[in-house]
Amino acid sequence: MNNKITFFIGILGVSLFVVSSILGGVLIENYSVISQYISESYAIDTEYGRILRIFGFIPSGLLITSFCFLGVRYFQSSSLVKIGFYGIGIFYGLATTVVAIFPCDSGCNKELIEPSTSQLIHNLIGSLTYLFVPILIILIGLGLKKSLYKVFSSLSIGLGVISILFVSILVSNANSEFIGLYQRVIELVFVLWIIFCAIAIKNQSPNHTKI
Repeated sequence: MNNKITFFIGILGVSLFVVSSILGGVLIENYSVISQYISESYAIDTEYGRILRIFGFIPSGLLITSFCFLGVRYFQSSSLVKIGFYGIGIFYGLATTVVAIFPCDSGCNKELIEPSTSQLIHNLIGSLTYLFVPILIILIGLGLKKSLYKVFSSLSIGLGVISILFVSILVSNANSEFIGLYQRVIELVFVLWIIFCAIAIKNQSPNHTKI
């Protein structure tokens, strides 16, 4: 598989995620992107939730997973880079698919009052995503620091730090009226990282190690 196909897989994956996130907010009456989680747009009882999950978030996660597993071979072979790519494939790509298969309860049940099994799985996987992905992005940046990918390395470290900052804000302000905004900033950072990564891959040849 050549680098252009890998690039396309990454871009298609994040495009599906972004489009699904936007459509979910538009289709639900009185939905607020500022104060409500993305998950609330495809919760178990939303009118278009199943469509968004099946045709949007589930394939998006699978494509992002494939992109990460394929993309690692285009970069310097190091433990940090491998851990980072495979980790993001699991904790962001595969996790996106899992949380769509196990949607949250109505309103995402923030108080966890008699939560369903689906809600508990959804919360656990989402928590692991925000815990590990920022660190994994930084690991990739550090792993590429002495390679020819210095710009992408710096971008990775910077985006990782920004995402850690907003994850901290989100966790410490769980009852804030801006939780939807905080979450979307975090997701935007993840999406930007994949786009920058895809561009770096598009400009290189497979199995070409950078030193």
